[in-house]
Amino acid sequence: MSNHAILTAEAHRDLRVSTHRGAEFGDDVMCCMTVPAEFRQVQNEYPILFRMNAERNGFSAFALFGFENGENLFLEGGRWEARYRPLAIDIQPFLIGRPSQGQEGGQVHIDLGSARITKTEGTRVFDAQGRPTPYLEEIAEKLGELDAGYRNADDFFATLMKYNLLEPLALDITLEDGSTHRFVGFHVVHEERLRALPPETVAELHAKDYLMPIYMALASLSNIGRLVERKNKRLPNG
Repeated sequence: MSNHAILTAEAHRDLRVSTHRGAEFGDDVMCCMTVPAEFRQVQNEYPILFRMNAERNGFSAFALFGFENGENLFLEGGRWEARYRPLAIDIQPFLIGRPSQGQEGGQVHIDLGSARITKTEGTRVFDAQGRPTPYLEEIAEKLGELDAGYRNADDFFATLMKYNLLEPLALDITLEDGSTHRFVGFHVVHEERLRALPPETVAELHAKDYLMPIYMALASLSNIGRLVERKNKRLPNG
């Protein structure tokens, strides 16, 4: 159960965080949210897909790790087998909290209910004098990147909707054991519509710095085949 609190040296001086990877730490997830600002890094490893919100009036982006709930095909023997982990995963168990009304900036919060929290093992958050450790400074930097990415993403998704640049994904996966799986519920960039955009619209996307993340999302789809390969390796005789 989550237990969020503002991180302070006074309350959490002895806190340590396990940086190991595994299902026991909550890493057994099919996907996590990602933001356009990190699409360049994400597309090297993961498919980038889009999902419509419950109100059906907006989208979010996700990095895909598996094809069913609880499946992360990048977890192997206590390791995360990829050169990059999306920020939303990498910063856990920390998160950005919003300050009281009238205050600016975000606050570093921590989920004290996380299995990563310990007082005996792992990486210290504060040193003996109560100063942030290099680990916490790195986390704070990543939190800032992620927070800025979230705040700047709404117009990106709205622009994709404005020009009808997303289409539903229906993926039929056939594994080496002959089993088939249908993967639905996400959207991808519609390449033909993107190519057909008039020059003035392309210029608008370029001026907003949206062309790069759009093309990164398209390029990331080549990782779907690699993800299927990972799934085949998990089969009994894989």
